[in-house]
Amino acid sequence: MKLQFLGANRQVTGSQYLLEAAGARLLIDCGMFQERQFVHRNYDRPPFEASQIDALLLTHAHLDHCGLAPRLVRNGFSGPIYSTAPTADLASLIMLDSARIQEEDVAAKKRRHKRENRKSKHPYEPLYTPDDAVRTETLFHTVTYGTPQAVTDHVTVTYHEAGHILGAASLEVVVHEGKNEARIVFSGDIGLWDKPLIRDPRLLSDADYVVMESTYGTRDHLRTRDIEDQLDPIINDTVKRGGNVLIPTFAIERAQELMYHLSILVRQDRIPDLLVFLDSPMAVNATKIFRKHRSCFDEKTMAMLEDDHSPLDFQGLVLSRTVEQSKAINAVRGTCVIMAGSGMCTGGRIKHHLVRNIWREESTVVFVGYQSHGTLGRHIVDGAKKVRIFGEPRLVGARIERIDGMSAHADKSTLQRWIGHFDPKPKRVFLTHGEEDVALSLADTLRTGLNVDVEVPKYQQVVELA
Repeated sequence: MKLQFLGANRQVTGSQYLLEAAGARLLIDCGMFQERQFVHRNYDRPPFEASQIDALLLTHAHLDHCGLAPRLVRNGFSGPIYSTAPTADLASLIMLDSARIQEEDVAAKKRRHKRENRKSKHPYEPLYTPDDAVRTETLFHTVTYGTPQAVTDHVTVTYHEAGHILGAASLEVVVHEGKNEARIVFSGDIGLWDKPLIRDPRLLSDADYVVMESTYGTRDHLRTRDIEDQLDPIINDTVKRGGNVLIPTFAIERAQELMYHLSILVRQDRIPDLLVFLDSPMAVNATKIFRKHRSCFDEKTMAMLEDDHSPLDFQGLVLSRTVEQSKAINAVRGTCVIMAGSGMCTGGRIKHHLVRNIWREESTVVFVGYQSHGTLGRHIVDGAKKVRIFGEPRLVGARIERIDGMSAHADKSTLQRWIGHFDPKPKRVFLTHGEEDVALSLADTLRTGLNVDVEVPKYQQVVELA
């Protein structure tokens, strides 16, 4: 039995694992690399033939976990893709959106490079097309939490609530070979307890091997104040200055969570009457999917819905789908709040809004999530005075703010709580989905505190599992 690590190794994005066991070849996640220094890996030929993969198991619908699935299909994969029902709906949405953005970016890059008489490091073609994304959608097989699903004659997988985004799961893969059995748990992305909208992570207790994320493995999320108490002064101060509030927003979960908190501020009259734009077709469609799968909400959210206080709708909220609607935001006089993708400013409509606002001292850019190394969002958060957007330098004059406590990822204490619940301890723990120094530090912490065998695999490393 072999496990090969094909992404998110000593860096954050591109989650993908190849498990070879009991005659089967399974991929767990098929994510896109998003850090600039690793983007070339999206175009590299993988160390396997796509047509020889028996099944793809998706933990959740974020691009860095499902974003290369259409490329896998384009290259010959035709097996089943297992996921929860919300993940299937959200992944279909995000993959199609990604395909369209890629086509637009390639066309724009061709024009720009022709004008500047230079060539790209990457091919002038998208990783996959909308047709590839649609074909991928037809391969989904949905599963329910807590119910074992046969993947092959000798392999089953059980999906458990991960508390990260709607439909996210930790996967419990059980392999039978003769009289022997091996249990491998892939954490996916673990969430936090007591988050809005979705249920808490489920603690697991039995595994021979665990592959665990480590994004925030060296620090705990500091929430000195409630989210509303942090947003309130930022919005009111920007109103006084006459600027706009820009929030780079992940379309899935973060956008809906922001709507939840803004709805409370509006209903409590803590901010003035102003327009709040959700300027992202994908986020708008994702919100519909959230409403469709309301059975996955937590008890508090269900109670709000029963009282006709929908956290996904409030006065002043404007859902912006079309390009024309997005451009019309520029004509708004006075302050407005603009939530637009992408969350790390790597693409999407937020870049257009940044061009119009990042130089303005009156405006504020609010970051509400993790910014990976090498992304435009990380450069801004780290205090850059000038950044490149659409190939041109832009001065940073706007105020830059960060909201604490809105991460969808478990922090150090939560990760320790999650892995510490296994009894007996796993034979080996593999840390992925974290920057190298963070993953190595967490590995030392777990070795000392829990006395477990912990490794931090390198990209494309293969390990033998007994």
